[in-house]
Amino acid sequence: MPRMRVFYEDWQMECCGTPFAVGDEVAWRLVPYRRKDRRRNAGHGAEAWVENHGGPDRATVGRVHAVELVHQEYLARHDPLAVDHPEPEPGTLVLRPAGRRLEEVPDGRTLEPVDACPKWFEEDEEPPPRQVPYRVRRTVGAVVTLDATGSVDLPRPTADATPDEPGDRP
Repeated sequence: MPRMRVFYEDWQMECCGTPFAVGDEVAWRLVPYRRKDRRRNAGHGAEAWVENHGGPDRATVGRVHAVELVHQEYLARHDPLAVDHPEPEPGTLVLRPAGRRLEEVPDGRTLEPVDACPKWFEEDEEPPPRQVPYRVRRTVGAVVTLDATGSVDLPRPTADATPDEPGDRP
């Protein structure tokens, strides 16, 4: 059985993924990383990533051997909670910016061995009051060690499928 490392991004799991655990058999559409992406460590040491929104017509089938959550530290350069705003007049609608810019901390990545991959990923940040920049730690996905056993064809959408609503196309 060939063993491979696969990166499952947080948004791919949260959108359309199904949680899994060590020992589970899975069938995933895998897209290999290009050599230059692997040199930049784009997949956190993985050979391929899970693509739930397209990708190949075949799924790689295998048994999950290990799961490691990928945590990345960031510096937040804007803190909307750190700005003192004057008290508005009663009945006044006030819109305040809520965005922030995250900048990766070099060498701020860690791997945490776990027994199962969650459906929803976490983010921790320093509580207010805080200095800007402040630290944010996000779980950005999971690196899965997969014992690949083969591949299967995936169903293709049929041209004669009935649309759900008028004007919808399969």
